[in-house]
Amino acid sequence: MTAENMDVVLLGVGTCGEDLGLRLAGEGLNVVGIEAELLGGECAYWACIPTKMMIRAADLIQEARRVEGVAGHADVTPDWTPVSKRIREEASGGWDDSVAVSRFEEAGGRFVRGRGRLTGPSTVAVGDQRFTATRGIVIATGSKPVIPPIPGLDEIEYWTTHDAIKAEQLPASLIVLGGGAAGCEIAQVYSRFGVDVSVVEARDHLLPSEEPEAGEAVTAAFKAEGIAVHAGVRAEQIDGRGRSIAVSLGEGTELVTDRLLVATGRTANVDGLGLDAAGIDGSGGFLEVDDHLRVADGIWAIGDVTGRGNFTHVALYQASIVAAELLGEDAPPARYDAVPRVTFTDPEVGAVGVSEADARAAGIDVASAVKSVPATFKGWLHGPGNEGVVKLVVDRDAGVLIGATSVGPRGSEVLGLLSAAVHAKVPISELRSMIYAFPTFHGGVGEAFGAYARGLQQVLDPERDQSLMA
Repeated sequence: MTAENMDVVLLGVGTCGEDLGLRLAGEGLNVVGIEAELLGGECAYWACIPTKMMIRAADLIQEARRVEGVAGHADVTPDWTPVSKRIREEASGGWDDSVAVSRFEEAGGRFVRGRGRLTGPSTVAVGDQRFTATRGIVIATGSKPVIPPIPGLDEIEYWTTHDAIKAEQLPASLIVLGGGAAGCEIAQVYSRFGVDVSVVEARDHLLPSEEPEAGEAVTAAFKAEGIAVHAGVRAEQIDGRGRSIAVSLGEGTELVTDRLLVATGRTANVDGLGLDAAGIDGSGGFLEVDDHLRVADGIWAIGDVTGRGNFTHVALYQASIVAAELLGEDAPPARYDAVPRVTFTDPEVGAVGVSEADARAAGIDVASAVKSVPATFKGWLHGPGNEGVVKLVVDRDAGVLIGATSVGPRGSEVLGLLSAAVHAKVPISELRSMIYAFPTFHGGVGEAFGAYARGLQQVLDPERDQSLMA
């Protein structure tokens, strides 16, 4: 069959592929998007959007419970039905992407449902259709769940995050394998709706990619809410027992549950892409790209498949660079030293840059400061639900912030200040000389720096070494 010429062929039309396709089509390019799953991808249907709806509902329940002793008394009865209905009708559209497909096509793009594969450096096949890209091919096939090789796991019916999000009725109990962002968020939501939840994390603390102080704060919050946390242990055997599932953790510990959620990470979705036909090495588990997202001449990659962090904001950032490349515009090279990331547990965990441990391992002379949120002015005023910390990591030689973590109420919003500081390499002297609004959660950053009220801070935080960061 004769191949059809297109300016750009998108292999994968998740969030970043959709954004790129709409941008290019809007500029008059002939674009074809090839997607086997839902146009719009994981974020829109299975991750960012529906999970934040779930979290909002769960947070409302917990805030009502915090009224006692502060503002009166409240009784709350959790009901998953409206949450499930809102996810199904508002967030996912019933997991129907027809609206997104129409939007893509009305913008001038062409959409093909199927799994595309490279057949050469500039050619793609999908089913019995063939396309030649005259400007470029963009690989945006995203990621898929990692399923660990635990004996017995393949013999039971386990859940992935898709199942947890799509559930219309909640189980009586749930074990979550994996204490990363997705596992922790779902664990807390389910617990607040009355599910008996346990989290199993093989590494030393929850949120192992973040500072240990963040994992400790989330663990303390989980335990206070009745969520069992098993960190530093692995699931060694899984057995189905009628309607129940048994998980053996070793040393005689066994957990039994109605449902098992596997949330042990994700890996780039590169299987079956025909990478060899274009001379691309995909053996590393993700696609190696340069600082303008090129995989090879005429081929770019964006999103999870690049291994630069499974974040929608990173994928959209990369899409903007590739759009400029394909449109012949100048674009600065990609940089990832100030990638913000958020885990939407309660307390929220916002982080940017490098951890203290990673900075020290890289040979950087660092100074760090940790400030308890309850010992900040705003945290003390906030009262119930004020758990958290602010941690700052400074490069002493450069005199700039290279990493920061904001755990607590509005931790994701406080992160904006910290991300700007890391990204712009703002001198510490400037951050310390800023005027911070009082009393605010972001003001806690100033308190951690010792920017103001160092005398008064001792009233709330008498044990803290006030010489830190001086």
